[in-house]
Amino acid sequence: MTSQPEPAGPLAGIRVLDLSRVLAGPWCTQMLGDLGAEVIKVEQPGQGDDTRRWGPPFLDDGSRDSAYYLCANRNKRSIAIDMARPEGAALIRRLAAEADVVVENFRVGGLAKYGLDYAALSAVKPDLVYCSITGFGQYGPDKDKGGYDFLIQGMSGLMSVTGQPDGQPGAGPMKAGIPVADLSTGLYAVISILAALQHRSRTGEGQHIDLALLDTQLVMLANQASNWLNGGAEPRRMGNLHPNMVPYQVYSCSDGDVIVALGNDRQFAGLCRMLELDGLATDPRFASTAARSENRDALNALLEPAIAGWGSEALIAAMEMAKLPGGRINSVPEALTLPQVDARGLVREIEREDGTAVRFLGFPGQFSATPPIYRKAPPRSAEDTESVLSAALGLDQEEIARLLAEGIIADRL
Repeated sequence: MTSQPEPAGPLAGIRVLDLSRVLAGPWCTQMLGDLGAEVIKVEQPGQGDDTRRWGPPFLDDGSRDSAYYLCANRNKRSIAIDMARPEGAALIRRLAAEADVVVENFRVGGLAKYGLDYAALSAVKPDLVYCSITGFGQYGPDKDKGGYDFLIQGMSGLMSVTGQPDGQPGAGPMKAGIPVADLSTGLYAVISILAALQHRSRTGEGQHIDLALLDTQLVMLANQASNWLNGGAEPRRMGNLHPNMVPYQVYSCSDGDVIVALGNDRQFAGLCRMLELDGLATDPRFASTAARSENRDALNALLEPAIAGWGSEALIAAMEMAKLPGGRINSVPEALTLPQVDARGLVREIEREDGTAVRFLGFPGQFSATPPIYRKAPPRSAEDTESVLSAALGLDQEEIARLLAEGIIADRL
């Protein structure tokens, strides 16, 4: 395996105990790892993270780890401990006592019976930052319900504004093509943890962070929620239309579709000049953002035939010359091979211990002084059990062998 530099990211020296699985929690801890934190992922012996089996496709290296699992678990070491066994729970408590951060996504109260909840762990380590991720949070009438991304997309109102409008072919609520509730909660978890670590650095005080998928997805409604809260305008499904901006949608050219995404009156005037429709920019029906939104159908009745006469590449080139935002709709393979993506170095590759290459998309932030470091491929389940318990807790080989024999810990699957 190609040697990697020692961690030197902005979070170097921070140890994270990762008791989470599936996506929201692992997405959070992977980002912390990218930024230099040491992340120890605790998995169930003989089982591992559920997403290891969420395929096809799978990695062809004997592990049969899914591509889904690989997207959220780099820069971690994997150990397997049976927390349902008292001795196993005690080992995890010892690891928590040596950690700065614990991340978990068990049901509310699920870890208390093992002595691994915030109350128990903060009693032995008061400066611990403990982040709990659940569907509905630690309190409220729904706190005991299970929360899954698809369910949350529906309950939060996201699906009510996603999809074709009523009366159009294929109309009906539609989930997003990626698990946005899980991913956004993972992002908010990182933000919250960093804030809590800053508070700890000033005061020495740890704290419990309570994050709910429903809360996060509601917040992510952003302008759609504000349209209702502050304007009384109930959001609805609009397909590829924008609720406030026009033109901000897909248009058909002679040989395919393009996106035109204009954000202000100046850009609209530029588009009108390019299309030789100069009079539209001063037409009172279209001269302002609000007027265009109120008269979108009338405006599109004029724009659509003008754009339809262009070839897609010619239109995009003309818009680029005029400094107007627009472009084509790419497939995922096309997007990942864009020259801009290559220039930014987003697509990366790292090898597992056996030399199997894992390709991934790296951390998007470009740091001038402390860039992210990709030092460890997503681990096979429990591949680091012995080395972590030896280094972190000082267990000798005889003790590790006993724990393995009794099934309290496990070696790699």
